[in-house]
Amino acid sequence: MKTMKWLLRREFWEHKGAFLWTPVAVAAAMILLVGGGFLYAMTISAPENIQFNGHNVVQINGVPPALRYKVAHIAASGYMGLAAPVFMVLAVVAFFYCLSALHDDRKDRSILFWKSLPLSDRDTVLSKVITAVCVVPLITIAIGTAAALVMLLLGLVGTASKGMNLFAPVLMEPNLYLSPLYLLAFLPVYILWALPTVGWLLLVSSWARSKVFLWAVGTPLVVALLLKWFNVLVGHVSNNVINVDWFWSEVVARGLAGLVPGIWFSQDHIAVMNQQEGIDPAGLLGMSYGTLATPGVWVAALVGVGMLYAAMRMRRWRDEG
Repeated sequence: MKTMKWLLRREFWEHKGAFLWTPVAVAAAMILLVGGGFLYAMTISAPENIQFNGHNVVQINGVPPALRYKVAHIAASGYMGLAAPVFMVLAVVAFFYCLSALHDDRKDRSILFWKSLPLSDRDTVLSKVITAVCVVPLITIAIGTAAALVMLLLGLVGTASKGMNLFAPVLMEPNLYLSPLYLLAFLPVYILWALPTVGWLLLVSSWARSKVFLWAVGTPLVVALLLKWFNVLVGHVSNNVINVDWFWSEVVARGLAGLVPGIWFSQDHIAVMNQQEGIDPAGLLGMSYGTLATPGVWVAALVGVGMLYAAMRMRRWRDEG
């Protein structure tokens, strides 16, 4: 455990800019653009859009006072959605980190130094897996939560400046406090769905001498195009052709986009979410864990574990620059 702790620290120190400062920069830009833009819009809004009644309760742009608590519920339940760009950055950072994790050690010859230490290939590869599917998501969740709370606060200040004080009803909403916990509860689902992508990227990173990105992305795309071409050739003489759509969705998409948060939501899930008023974090969590009932998720995870084992074996002897 002590060895793994220092290996994880090494990964964080070497990639601090990508893991920490990149999402911080995106979060700061969002606060400036979204939060600042909302405050500016509230400042210049026309006064005729604001009406007071006899009980000193404000109605903004035709929203009746009866909807005040409903608006507060939607705000408290869905404020984490404001941080969506930060979580998209997570996918990009984790993707390129895995792609270069084992290749860069060989490229700069630092693998000779690390192999001189009492560190096994298993521990080294596992430290990179844990970094990609646990450390980076946890850092992103912390930064995304902080950014979402700041933007929610700016929104509440903006509405309060127009007379609609939503602070009390928002603070009374349980989802305001539970939403970050819901994000943490998504992590096991994220790990299972990300394993095929992490396994594939680390396998290519441990094997490719150069042009790692082209090998990792180009190989499945070329195979998919060849299958499509094969279908065109034999489709005129036989109906027994390859299901290329399945290959695109279950192999190419799962193999390359598994690090994207929410990749497990299907069209049916999205249709259900569109019918809801606001965001239901508990419902999203239930739908996410419901995907684990399908055998394909576990088969893909096992394939990812197999590729990770192959990456460990590959690292044992693939040490050329």
